Amino acid sequence: MTNPAADLYLDLMAKMLARYGFEGRNVTVKLPSRSYESYLWDLVRRALKGRDVRMVEAGEFDAARREEGRDWPADAETMIGMKRLANVRACVESVIADDVPGDLIETGAWRGGSCIYMRAVLKAHGDTSRTVWVADSFEGLPAPDGRFEADAGDQHHTRDELAISVEQVQDNFRRYDLLDGQVKFLQGWFSDTLPTAPIERLAVLRLDGDMYSSTMDALDALYDKVSPGGYVIVDDYGAVPACAQAIHDFRDARGIDDPIETIDWAGVFWRKS
Repeated sequence: MTNPAADLYLDLMAKMLARYGFEGRNVTVKLPSRSYESYLWDLVRRALKGRDVRMVEAGEFDAARREEGRDWPADAETMIGMKRLANVRACVESVIADDVPGDLIETGAWRGGSCIYMRAVLKAHGDTSRTVWVADSFEGLPAPDGRFEADAGDQHHTRDELAISVEQVQDNFRRYDLLDGQVKFLQGWFSDTLPTAPIERLAVLRLDGDMYSSTMDALDALYDKVSPGGYVIVDDYGAVPACAQAIHDFRDARGIDDPIETIDWAGVFWRKS
């Protein structure tokens, strides 16, 4: 699949989606409660109600951190870093080269960067047969619902910066001329949307739901649709213990012994036998 033009395009796409070489990180400033500064910030937010206004720390570009997705670029479409983007590309190119049947999906899309990259890989290789599914609530993460003890006390639902609207994600696809009929959106909580999603087969299943429940809901609904030779990628395995627990609980229950391979400090993947 050697193609210098495609390689250049995909290399540049990855750097752009991650803002590799750009300054800034998307770390929300936490002001002391009941402080004068917090009072002033609340006034600003109220005055600009309905607009995407955030207070984030500025920072110098750190190549090592951006490689491994250890910082949040302020305006990037993805926070997963260059190594996990390279893994997305490698998995998609592998299923294309090996003619593994099925679509591509990410469950937990944030600003859409990984899905945009999936669509870019398909376009670079002229694959018009597969759909990229973008599954997200587009409202952030759910509060723990009591189903799983591993999610007790989880605070992801309090992170406003994780709530990106479907319109914003669609605009991000348009920015790269990649919003077309090969991109479809599944909007809602995974427990509601994934069991009935009109997906016949998957070649790549990328999990980025952070929580035990989000990870397990996606696996329960979609794992059986992954074709032999397809890939399961887990973004939060090394970052969120509850996510890793869900992976091991599911694999143990199903008797899955396909070896788990490490991508970086957070991400892992395996190829379905």
